Amino acid sequence: MKILVLFYSTYGHIYELAKAVAEGVQSVEGMDVEIKRVPETLSPEILAKMGATEAQKAFEHIPLATVQDLAEADGIVFGTPTRFGMMAAQMKSFLDSTGGLWAQQALRGKVGSVFTSAGVQHGGLEATILSFHIPLLHHGMLIAGLPYSFAGQTSMSEITGGSPYGASTIAGGDGSRQPSANELDGARYQGRYVAEIVHKLKR
Repeated sequence: MKILVLFYSTYGHIYELAKAVAEGVQSVEGMDVEIKRVPETLSPEILAKMGATEAQKAFEHIPLATVQDLAEADGIVFGTPTRFGMMAAQMKSFLDSTGGLWAQQALRGKVGSVFTSAGVQHGGLEATILSFHIPLLHHGMLIAGLPYSFAGQTSMSEITGGSPYGASTIAGGDGSRQPSANELDGARYQGRYVAEIVHKLKR
């Protein structure tokens, strides 16, 4: 049984969550996990002006995904930063190339889940995940979130990401805030949760 963790990251926050999700998947016996990224659509010049060049070196070794990778996975956990309350264009562009999979119903019955990041606490985290669910439902996927059985979901001791829709992190206006321990724990829990569901379905 294989879980694909598919992400797009500009400054590395989503990549950090993706690694935590993969750790959660690996904690379930019999699960293989792959981390892959979607292609960048911005030019190196634009990325340099955005100050993202150095940050992207941390995950440039991660292989690029193909559409076929989705078809070969039993479950897919998608990670994208928030862009005005929606997924990043890079992720949307990749999903827009999956029409062939839709025509074949190749993703029907697979488990899909989403995690995200935003610059500020009320920057559209939940809207991004919920709107991301729409193409997954069109593909016939089964949606998994981050249930309240994750104890960190109800933490009131700190500002933290995470909602019943999926794990998330808050990067700060300048991107300097890295995922907190609680946010990483939420991502691990989500990865394990997806893997457990896949395991039950495959049984």
